[in-house]
Amino acid sequence: MFSRFARHSQLIFIVKNAFSTSSKAESKVAVIGASGGIGQPLSLLLKNSPLISHLALYDIAHTPGVAADLSHIETKAKVTGHLGPDNLKECVEGAKLVLIPAGVPRKPGMTRDDLFNTNASIVRDIAECCSKVCPSAMLGIITNPVNSTVPIACEIYKKNGVSGFEKRIFGVTTLDTVRSNTFIAAEKGLDVSKVHIPVIGGHSGITIIPVISQCTPPVSFPQDDRVRITKRIQNAGTEVVEAKAGAGSATLSMAFAAAKFAMAMLEALNGMEGKVECAYVRSEETEAKYFATPILLGKNGLEKNLGLGKLIEYEVGLLKEAMPELQGNIKKGEDFVLK
Repeated sequence: MFSRFARHSQLIFIVKNAFSTSSKAESKVAVIGASGGIGQPLSLLLKNSPLISHLALYDIAHTPGVAADLSHIETKAKVTGHLGPDNLKECVEGAKLVLIPAGVPRKPGMTRDDLFNTNASIVRDIAECCSKVCPSAMLGIITNPVNSTVPIACEIYKKNGVSGFEKRIFGVTTLDTVRSNTFIAAEKGLDVSKVHIPVIGGHSGITIIPVISQCTPPVSFPQDDRVRITKRIQNAGTEVVEAKAGAGSATLSMAFAAAKFAMAMLEALNGMEGKVECAYVRSEETEAKYFATPILLGKNGLEKNLGLGKLIEYEVGLLKEAMPELQGNIKKGEDFVLK
């Protein structure tokens, strides 16, 4: 299943074909936080897609300029800019997919959890609007800490009486799979476009669990190397934060990963079968209420949770180690809404 989905969802394939005609239905996509470090390159990548008829950009500053700039690109998606809270409703109205990279980025020494107080409020307010204006839209949450912000959005939807939200709200963890594919391809000297590794758990530190034992094509490592590579994948975000030395966090790679997820989602909404991505969703696969696994996407969002698959002993240990932190992150998000 993994090799099948990855072959067809590589972003480079989409960009190469961005200027071709498409017989598929076109969609309005909203990007909330479009003027930021992730939002701008993400919006640029989305502007290339033939599946998008209307790209609606929202932020609290600079949105008209970003929208004007993108609107000059010779692809068919119409671009509109929406500035400030009074215009959020107009931005998301009629959207099939809402992507949320809004929020403050990490700085050196900060964890994703340090971002909680600011970013939790941002996601709460966006979810409040979307649950009322476009409750049937797919919601892709990029804003960290994803382990907590996804439960926040779900609690808002539940509070507002939206049914079926569990199949439409996703924590975008695609960057973890992108990094895993990249790092392991480099280690083994493989063609990265043919390397596919599921990543389960959450989206921070030890909650990120790359399932190297399920890699396509199969790879093997001595245990010391397996541990080293796993830790690099888990700490890859910090690697970028430290390399940027105060100038931001992972923006370009996150934009690529978010666009990859968005394209898979839009293709699935248009009826393309076999679209699988790892994402952090409401789940019954473990004792955690929310958990990232490979999921089959369909016309209604989450069509089937494909589960953890068979784990080796080392990966079972990673899962046990991650669970207390993941459950704490989830409770923190839920408590934020309840209070």
